[in-house]
Amino acid sequence: MSLDKAPKYIKLAVDLIDILETNEVDSETAIQALEIVLRDFKKRQATKALETSAEKKPQ
Repeated sequence: MSLDKAPKYIKLAVDLIDILETNEVDSETAIQALEIVLRDFKKRQATKALETSAEKKPQ
């Protein structure tokens, strides 16, 4: 199956899996690291949403 028409998030997921497998990262370590990354990105997303919301409010 070609990834040419796949969404960006699918392409990124495939790339991340490839990096982890190429570097022979064990599953538990990969999961722990990915959980940290996920928490960080969710926190950034929430912060950005708050900042955007604050910018739109009249002063």
